[in-house]
Amino acid sequence: MADMASMPNSTTVLIVGAGPSGLVTALSLLHHGFKHFVIVDAVEQGENTSRALVVHAATLEALDTIDCGEEIVAKGIKTRSIKIGNRSSKLVSTNLSSLDKHTRHPYSLTIPQNLTEYILGEKLKSYGVTVHRPCKVTSLKLNENDDDLTDVVFEDEKTITAKYVIGADGARSVVRRMACISFTDPNTGEKGDRITNLAQMVLADIVYEGGDNNNLEFLITMSPESFFLSMPLPSSFNDLLAENGKEVTGQIYRIGAGVPLVDGEIPHSPSKEYIQSLVDRFGPTVLSSDASVNPSSTPVRIEEIIWATRFRTHSAIAEKAFTRLGGDELRGATVAANNSTTKHGGIILLIGDAAHIHSPAGGQGMNLGIRDAVFLGDALIKHINTSTSQPSSIDADCILREFAEERHKRALEVIAFTKNLNSLLGTQDKKISWLFPISATTVRDWVMWLGGKFGFMQARMAWAMSGLGRR
Repeated sequence: MADMASMPNSTTVLIVGAGPSGLVTALSLLHHGFKHFVIVDAVEQGENTSRALVVHAATLEALDTIDCGEEIVAKGIKTRSIKIGNRSSKLVSTNLSSLDKHTRHPYSLTIPQNLTEYILGEKLKSYGVTVHRPCKVTSLKLNENDDDLTDVVFEDEKTITAKYVIGADGARSVVRRMACISFTDPNTGEKGDRITNLAQMVLADIVYEGGDNNNLEFLITMSPESFFLSMPLPSSFNDLLAENGKEVTGQIYRIGAGVPLVDGEIPHSPSKEYIQSLVDRFGPTVLSSDASVNPSSTPVRIEEIIWATRFRTHSAIAEKAFTRLGGDELRGATVAANNSTTKHGGIILLIGDAAHIHSPAGGQGMNLGIRDAVFLGDALIKHINTSTSQPSSIDADCILREFAEERHKRALEVIAFTKNLNSLLGTQDKKISWLFPISATTVRDWVMWLGGKFGFMQARMAWAMSGLGRR
């Protein structure tokens, strides 16, 4: 970790944010032989929580192109099948074998985000690059001497001047806000999704006690009131926790549950008792802590909570992922000029959660951000080389516009996919109509059971989850 004092006064590329998207942007630039960049992050220490958990085939293929895939694959669990059912029985078991003919990664890789960040961070260190921490950006302004440069000001009033500023600083991006780029739901124009059983959720990494839990698979459980998942995490996660001073014996599982809105707001720090109640209410009966309910007659209880969080699901996308910073934006004009069509002003680019957020359904968020970053590295190098070799005879910005438009399109596709998946998995228990007095959840379960009988339906779902059709 490098501090503020060692940070240079200027650089060609400043990457704001050292999560997966920011780290991969740096590694993509290094893969292309480009080293004139600085990467900063607002928090003092990275790899803080497990958060995102799945890396899909399209993302692994993108990481392979910059020689970063193998290390991540080696530390994860390759999941080829996911069991989906109601509380007492299996409805369908998704099979990813149909991906065999499309990719060298025909699986979903289970690996906690903090472990992914650790691996990427170590790769970055091997190039002699360190992340400057804690460096919190507070404002952006035009450079007084060159209006193609941006002065980035930090909390301690230190300033670094950059030609390109990459906003990889998350859903509450300071870079996006300072560039006056709007961030709203693409369908409603608001910051919210349709109400489902997944409108608010709890995620937690836990260790079970009791029962034979060492062989529990990736389970998704749907009920009339909620949605629940339980999946084993790789032993390499135990190793990472041990390196950070927390010894955890036994298999760690990620669990997640939708909490009905009628239950009220989720506690800020969900307790073991609270999370246990969610498992007992919405999880499969094989995980019940009530011996009279558990089919094995042996209660399964949570022994330890390693990490837990609450959140509300919503979707938003940045109006644009590329712009040039101009005076109107910095003065807070009501209607900011779209400077992405001009050649003047510091270049601002958004990737990852700074550019788009959506429901965690399908585990698509981190994947989309990583692919943003891999492809941004290539676009930046092309723009830098074109601007240097032919500074006035060509509109080099078309390279960045094309990149931004393509990533915007991909983000819209992913948001639509996750909204549909969210609606399916979080279907509320309502009667379809008075003419057809059967609950929507019952119809959903029938459709999923029937769909699981057809190979082409399994293949379609595997393809959609893999991201191979929307890299």
